[in-house]
Amino acid sequence: MLITSRSFEKRGMVEQIMQNSEGRIACYYSEVSANPTVEECDACARLLRDNLCDFVVALGGGSVMDCAKAAATFCTSDKKATEYLGTGLAIPTSHLPLIALPTTAGTGSEVTSVSVLSDHERGIKAPLSADGFYPTLAIVDPELTLTLPPHTTACTGFDVMCHAIEGYWSRNHQPVCDTLAIKALRMAIDNLEKAFNHPDDTEARERMAEASLTAGLAFNLPKTNSAHACSYPLTNWLGIAHGEACAMTITHFMRYNAEHGDPRTETLARLVGFNDAHALADHLDGMRQRTGMMMNLTQFHLDTQQSEKLANAFKHPNLKNNPVEVSDDFLRELVDKLRSEE
Repeated sequence: MLITSRSFEKRGMVEQIMQNSEGRIACYYSEVSANPTVEECDACARLLRDNLCDFVVALGGGSVMDCAKAAATFCTSDKKATEYLGTGLAIPTSHLPLIALPTTAGTGSEVTSVSVLSDHERGIKAPLSADGFYPTLAIVDPELTLTLPPHTTACTGFDVMCHAIEGYWSRNHQPVCDTLAIKALRMAIDNLEKAFNHPDDTEARERMAEASLTAGLAFNLPKTNSAHACSYPLTNWLGIAHGEACAMTITHFMRYNAEHGDPRTETLARLVGFNDAHALADHLDGMRQRTGMMMNLTQFHLDTQQSEKLANAFKHPNLKNNPVEVSDDFLRELVDKLRSEE
């Protein structure tokens, strides 16, 4: 079964792949949204069971791969995705093999054991992790990213950088992952704006694809933390694209961690060519500005009650993986700053 997005069906690529498969691909699902839901995952799992599929092909960005990874496992069970999301219920170890073909340079989902799903009925967007979520085969072809619109290029590129940064300063940091994080961050800093300004720059696209995969390996064991914790309600409640939501808070946490004595935050900045964490944060904020990222939340006109609710929602379990403890006062100050920043 092929799992993909509507855009690939509209372009005729689904039909082409089905024909070229010579019967190996029996069916497809193309209704995966930008933030895959438990309902979409269940629909995929149902099709996999009904068609007696032996393997899954995921063609698309992180959303498609996240949906496919979970569906390829949940199809072996009679339970629905919502029964696993946010409940602590053990995820089945059985799964169908998955071939992942990423079409964005962003999530690194093709090399991780993580799947992020949304349950709008319960107001939850959260990651699930299981060994069975690892794709059996990942095919990374930078040419598949050449048609990415500039805004999507920027959003997914900032997701790459957040993966590298958070993987490095994570409380669960690992020496090998540190090396990968440094390499990925350097490549993304050097190439994201080139890919944004010149979409047909094949070298920049290749470097960003490499950075994305490398950052995926860099955070897979240490896991994400602060910026990703805040990104879930920003996406779930306000509809902000995932990478854009991560980018909105990453420099705030970079400054906060440095000011509260985390040596790894300062070390990372120096290793990628900056004098200190504040200088790196300034550079990343400049990149955000130049690539048209949403810089604050002023357009949402949040009132005091909504702001308090958002600050509480930022206290996602991932936040505990931040290198220094994050106070409730800081989260309130962060929301207030995002509401009022010019």
